[in-house]
Amino acid sequence: MIVNMIGVPLFYGSDRKGVDFAPDKLRENKIIDVIHNDHHEIYDCGNIFVPQINEDNKYSSNSKLKYLKPIIDVNTNLAHEVYSSFTAGSFPFVVGGDHSLGLGSISGASKYYKNLAVIWVDAHTDINTDQTSESGNVHGMPLAAAMGIGPASLTDLYFKGTKVNPENVFIIGARSIDKGEFSLIEERGLTVYSTGDIKNKGIESILREIHHKLIERNVDAVHLSFDIDCLDPSMVPGTGTPVMNGMSVDDAKFLLKYLMDTRLIKSMDLVELNTLLDKNNSTTKLVLDLVDWTFKNLN
Repeated sequence: MIVNMIGVPLFYGSDRKGVDFAPDKLRENKIIDVIHNDHHEIYDCGNIFVPQINEDNKYSSNSKLKYLKPIIDVNTNLAHEVYSSFTAGSFPFVVGGDHSLGLGSISGASKYYKNLAVIWVDAHTDINTDQTSESGNVHGMPLAAAMGIGPASLTDLYFKGTKVNPENVFIIGARSIDKGEFSLIEERGLTVYSTGDIKNKGIESILREIHHKLIERNVDAVHLSFDIDCLDPSMVPGTGTPVMNGMSVDDAKFLLKYLMDTRLIKSMDLVELNTLLDKNNSTTKLVLDLVDWTFKNLN
């Protein structure tokens, strides 16, 4: 497999520095060698340019949403980089940075694949909008925008219109859901599996359900967006929005292997590693172990 690694040193969506250092931190810790040693041809495409914005100007482009313009600009460039990777026959591996980048990744994949599905592995559902968000942090909104929900500045990113049909969206590991997000889940009939569901049903049963629906709906490709805060905070101190009672590493590894074995995963995000919060490099080491495991199972 030809893998294009795309770094996105973006913290504006989370409004907390540290995640912006993750792509280069992972490079320093030999992430390229890890993927290459898993018998893939890997190209480091460098980092998407992120403009420097003074904190005093975070609301300069929108009174509710922080750093909106630079987030849109970065995501638009990322979308084209992802799309270009597909046209070159490569697997886009997007390394963040905060989860607001998921909108760009999905937009690029959606332009290439007509019937895209998204599997969003996260402690949060990230389906807030400018009307429901209490923080104004855009990393809580990318999945809603990708489904065509929210302000046009986000929903029409890269190209006008919905990027992924809500029935093709599967959220796994959610356990911190805002009031407005609950309403949206109910209104749109979104498929959400909490960590409670994982414990009660088992990760294998959940993945089989999702796999069956993907086949039933004849999806062309799946974009996997993996936020490390899906894991229990005891294992990932280096993440900015930890939530207790997360997934185990074993469940995460089972999920990654199962999904890669389906051969439907055509692109992937890895986000929310905050190097300033990490302890003794433990989160970075775990992330590299998960990357190694993922690409060992990518065919």
